Amino acid sequence: MVIFHYDKTFEGLLSAVFDAYFRKTFPDKLLGLEEIDPLFVDENYTVVTQKDKAERVWKALKKKLSSNACNMLTYVWLSELEESDRLIFQYIRKVFDSEVSIELNLIDDDILQVRNLAQKVNKERLRMIEFVRFQKAADDIFFAPISPDYNCLPLIIQHFKARFADQKWIIYDIKRDYGFYYDLKTVTEMTLETTSLFPGGKLNEALMAEDEKKFQQLWKAYFKSTTIKDRINPKLHCQLLPRRYWKYMTEKQ
Repeated sequence: MVIFHYDKTFEGLLSAVFDAYFRKTFPDKLLGLEEIDPLFVDENYTVVTQKDKAERVWKALKKKLSSNACNMLTYVWLSELEESDRLIFQYIRKVFDSEVSIELNLIDDDILQVRNLAQKVNKERLRMIEFVRFQKAADDIFFAPISPDYNCLPLIIQHFKARFADQKWIIYDIKRDYGFYYDLKTVTEMTLETTSLFPGGKLNEALMAEDEKKFQQLWKAYFKSTTIKDRINPKLHCQLLPRRYWKYMTEKQ
């Protein structure tokens, strides 16, 4: 068994692909730098992440794949699921080893898995765009806490930068403890010292702007007035708007 250890970054994974082809030795298993090897290891190799190697692999992929397929690989990485790195590695290897495009070869289990997992991450991305709710703080910064199943926060930032370009905002992933701050010019990744700012999924009332509660009440009133009681379908409603999002949505409080 051949083991590759790497730093569990996307650049590190692409560097592992480069090294595998350079060494003509391909890993049976990919592990983090601190992870313990399984029994009966024949060869153990540590990948050193190098930006130039990662860029060469990515550039080569872009020549052989459509932009949609390249996006799928990044979406699979952001799924954070166990062995998603192995899946990406196998997919990339099949891309480079084939003389024809493999994108539509859905008979291949690895290719089908990449497609299906990317679709799940994309679905979560679209839900975040729909269900994010901002709350105005006293310092005029709009906060939106989220906790998506997949790490799709990087995928929605450009949408909100374009959609809310005239206000300062922070979208914060409580589950992964990081977020992005927009200051009217640039977007910066950030980490809060404490997540107690969002008890129960809402901004702490002590930090809210004076008129925030009034706007929340108006939004709830609008939501209630537009609801047609005779057409309420709880089962369908939960399918379209899963309960796990409700705690972050003003109209569902």
